[in-house]
Amino acid sequence: MKLSKKLKLTAILTTAIALTTPLLPTVAQVTEEPVPDDQVVAVAVPAGAIGYNLAVVEQIPGQQNCWSERGSEPTIINPLWTTFDFTGSCRRSTDSNGYSVRLDGQDTSLDYLLTIVPQGDGFQLVAQNRNDRSKSVVGQTFGQAEGEYLKIYLNPGWKFTKKTFDGKVLGHYFFSGNSQAIAAAGDTVPTPPAPSASFSDISRDIYKDEIEQAVALGFIAGYKDQTFRPTESLTREQLVSMAYGALETIDSVNLETPSVPTQPYPDVESSRWSANKIQWAKENEIVKGYPDGSFKPDTPVTRAELIAVLQNLAKFANNKQGQSAELVTNKQPVNFSDIANHWGAQTIQTMSAYCGVASPYQETGDSFNPDTPAQRDYAAAATLRTHGCLTPTKSTGSTESTESTENTGQNQ
Repeated sequence: MKLSKKLKLTAILTTAIALTTPLLPTVAQVTEEPVPDDQVVAVAVPAGAIGYNLAVVEQIPGQQNCWSERGSEPTIINPLWTTFDFTGSCRRSTDSNGYSVRLDGQDTSLDYLLTIVPQGDGFQLVAQNRNDRSKSVVGQTFGQAEGEYLKIYLNPGWKFTKKTFDGKVLGHYFFSGNSQAIAAAGDTVPTPPAPSASFSDISRDIYKDEIEQAVALGFIAGYKDQTFRPTESLTREQLVSMAYGALETIDSVNLETPSVPTQPYPDVESSRWSANKIQWAKENEIVKGYPDGSFKPDTPVTRAELIAVLQNLAKFANNKQGQSAELVTNKQPVNFSDIANHWGAQTIQTMSAYCGVASPYQETGDSFNPDTPAQRDYAAAATLRTHGCLTPTKSTGSTESTESTENTGQNQ
């Protein structure tokens, strides 16, 4: 079929217009995607003289744990992501390239500056408008603890979301605010979260009650999946952190965490989460290194080493409280059947008479199993018992004997 001249002309003009008219760009859709609360955390990271920096850490489900939590007012974050190559397990943002403020569904990342500032007995995460200098409190720590990583709880009206671009989820986090909900909350101070002491895996554990008391005190914590993992072995750096945390809860013991300008040991980088506490333990002879000069922070602690460290801890605390370093025992010592020729025999027996810190394996029989790795459940219980003997307001029974408890052994 032949086209008429008129139709041919129309077709030519249409083609010419199509070829000469520039394509209009498609407007990119930037939106947000919610992030489950149990998969993301805002953290106040200690930064020396400048105070605290903000970090946002996300847990990739089913992968190695990125952090654990302990205590309340404040909740202390154990930054596990600093102890392994977290690629594939964790996502972390540490500056404004990785997080920003989104208000009422609008991208306001260029309008607000996020900072952590001291307020009362804790710290607040504040969003300050760069234009009119107005401020909005995004979250707070409900307390402070020198040198610790602190969890920031978001205030009412704020939540975590992730940036999406044309439907694709990106690695940028929003502190997403709803003006109406923020205004409705007004100046009402949020209620600090109660410490969780109930775990799904300790109901039949022999140390259940002591685990819950230890968690309530705040010197050890469970995991964010509501497990305690009572039979996992305790590592050397975890023991140092737990010992330091136990002393922090005793008002009459004044602790000073040293800064760590250099490495405490060749295998403990100054940037490691536990470095300042390991330095403290080294300076005060709470835990020693190995003859080759290393500390081996990830090495499991044996039951004998745990008891030796707790003995050193008790002596240190006595000195800090103006008392003699000698430990006052209040029980009959246990005659364990398997420690006679062990380097820690005297320490273990003495600590069995010191509030029952050293006790039979699984609290039955007469074996101590000194070279068996210390499990988290017993470590929590033994530290709690040590804490009980050191706490002036807690009765530990009648004194039966006083002994000088010098340790003769090994690498604690």
